[in-house]
Amino acid sequence: MSVRHATPTLSLSQAEELVKKHYKLTPSELRHLPSFEDQNIYIAAVEGGEYVLKIINSENSKDPILFEVQTYVMNFLHDNGFPSPRILKSTTGQAMILKDIDCGSGLQKYLMRLLTYLPGIPISKAPLSPRLLYEVGQTAARMDNILREVEHPQLNKLQRDSFTWSLSNVPILEKYIHVLDGDPLQEVVRSVLHQYKTTVSRKYPRFRKSLIHGDLNDLNVLVQADESRGYRVSGIIDFGDMSFGCSVYDLAVSIMYMMHLYPNPIEVGGLVLAGWESVLPLNEAERDCLFWLVLCRFCQQLVLCLFLSPCYPENQDYIMRLSKRGPLILHKFYEIGKEQVEKMWFHTAAQFNDRN
Repeated sequence: MSVRHATPTLSLSQAEELVKKHYKLTPSELRHLPSFEDQNIYIAAVEGGEYVLKIINSENSKDPILFEVQTYVMNFLHDNGFPSPRILKSTTGQAMILKDIDCGSGLQKYLMRLLTYLPGIPISKAPLSPRLLYEVGQTAARMDNILREVEHPQLNKLQRDSFTWSLSNVPILEKYIHVLDGDPLQEVVRSVLHQYKTTVSRKYPRFRKSLIHGDLNDLNVLVQADESRGYRVSGIIDFGDMSFGCSVYDLAVSIMYMMHLYPNPIEVGGLVLAGWESVLPLNEAERDCLFWLVLCRFCQQLVLCLFLSPCYPENQDYIMRLSKRGPLILHKFYEIGKEQVEKMWFHTAAQFNDRN
């Protein structure tokens, strides 16, 4: 895993000039938005509309076909009624532009795109309710159903077999587990990895394969206030981790991140699962491995963020934002065990779906 990409650091004045030149828009407001290896800049235009200028790091910008396919898929979702950003074309009809930009260390090539800005706030800033958690699962499953229909001549670009964050590549964590030397959680992580190799890998052939989002985290699920229901899901953003995988991965990832936000984490799995299964019921193999897949994502988050954090000192808050509660939840759920957690999850899901 590359520990350091050339992260863009455009000034707001540079972003303003790019938007004026390539999109004929006059920004009335610009501000930086959270990001990891790329750069996101919010833009409100005098002409009307709100946008996000996304500048891809220079390393990933070397693979424009990957981002061409991403762009196609995002527009496919939007065109099929899903609340995801739409990519706008430049004045010359381009969905992406490759630019030589100096961010302070010489000229480098960066891909950039202009996306529509989705209304709402990150779900991490909203009070969670059982109904909202149900809707998170339902929205994720609806998205995966649409992704199954995508066709594109370069779709194999999203195969990404070596992608570190994929739940297909959990054993990669063994290369980085030294970051937990001296921490009792290291043995928990080793045990979860063992279960992955002996249980999950054996049942993997029966998981349903599809294109997936891959990163339904606390910042990528947007919500809006709704007078009748408190809050509702208003959009899904950041498709940078999109790849071919297994549908159940998106369910496991969303459960893991929502557990960080809810007062009683053990209740989350059943509520998100209920929403998911209202659209896409799990098969036997997926149900049997869901607990371990959720714990695997906890392990990825813990180990990889500890490894990456020193490499990105300017982005510590973003990378380590879940570091306080995540290890505690991982340890607690590992101790409770698969049987008891599954019993509660599946019972909660059945009860919730019976009532709705």
